[in-house]
Amino acid sequence: MEKQFKVFVYKEGEPPVFHDGPCKSIYSMEGNFIYKLDVDTKFQTKDPQKAHVFYLPFSVAKMVRFVYSRDSRDFSPIRRTVVDYINLVAQKYPYWNRSHGADHFMLACHDWGPEASFSLPYLEKNSIRALCNANTSERFNPVKDVSIPEINLITDKLTGLMGGPSASRRQILAFFAGGVHGPIRPVLLEHWEDKDEDIKVHKYLPRGVNYYDMMRNSKYCICPSGYEVASPRIVEALYNGCVPVLISKSYVAPFSDVLQWKSFSVTVSVDDIPKLKEILMNISTRQYIRMQRRVLQVRRHFEFNSPPKRYDVFHMILHSVWLRRLNVRITDDHGVVAN
Repeated sequence: MEKQFKVFVYKEGEPPVFHDGPCKSIYSMEGNFIYKLDVDTKFQTKDPQKAHVFYLPFSVAKMVRFVYSRDSRDFSPIRRTVVDYINLVAQKYPYWNRSHGADHFMLACHDWGPEASFSLPYLEKNSIRALCNANTSERFNPVKDVSIPEINLITDKLTGLMGGPSASRRQILAFFAGGVHGPIRPVLLEHWEDKDEDIKVHKYLPRGVNYYDMMRNSKYCICPSGYEVASPRIVEALYNGCVPVLISKSYVAPFSDVLQWKSFSVTVSVDDIPKLKEILMNISTRQYIRMQRRVLQVRRHFEFNSPPKRYDVFHMILHSVWLRRLNVRITDDHGVVAN
């Protein structure tokens, strides 16, 4: 991929909605990916004839801020923005119409990323959608779409966000602390909040207790979905050497076509939340140590680096897009064939 893959970034559009995005928030992948790809000289090509894929450089998070009318629940301004932009590039270049969008991709970490993609049928059905909200019940298709991690960056560096002791020095069985939203977290809190010394579940952390210290002293970090399926706790767990416990519905884990999540995480159904301690206690020490070591091995694929480094999250996203582009063949008569 590194020697061949080329991306053409459409230059049309003005910040803040285009060629811009948040870099220090829960939606940080939108801005950081746009900026890194805009200045990238290895993967980006200025010649569209040499491109394998075409990137639509809009930020859904910025659309929500600058285009959407707050609290209206009216998505039409966002959809019109997407439609207008794709019509613009389709009129200026032949590539969208040539492939019906199949060799184009968008990236969104905002919860409304899928909603923005519903603006045009071809964008949803044909284009590659790199989404944090990788929810199959909301028409996420893992065959052509890319699940990307939700990373809550506070600064542009990972200083202080990574670390933790070895598996044998972690004294807490499992840990969760977070706000109550969505259908899953109230169930978790009902069964486990302040009810077990081994399962540390809190709505609010006690005064003086550090969130990351709790993760670093825990064997397992509970990562329940909120209103949407993605959770930044998954990446936070990996950064701190804690085995993630995924509790969600219809969620496709990031980069799951490459990474074997069963080897470094635990999946618990919502119905099995009352059995959470039993499930974790039944994992042998030997098996846990293997999973924890694999956490340390795979977390480089979730690291944000500036500039990007091989195998980090920027490269993993592009690799996932590349894999899906290989499934599409553009015919001479401008038809699209899925291999």
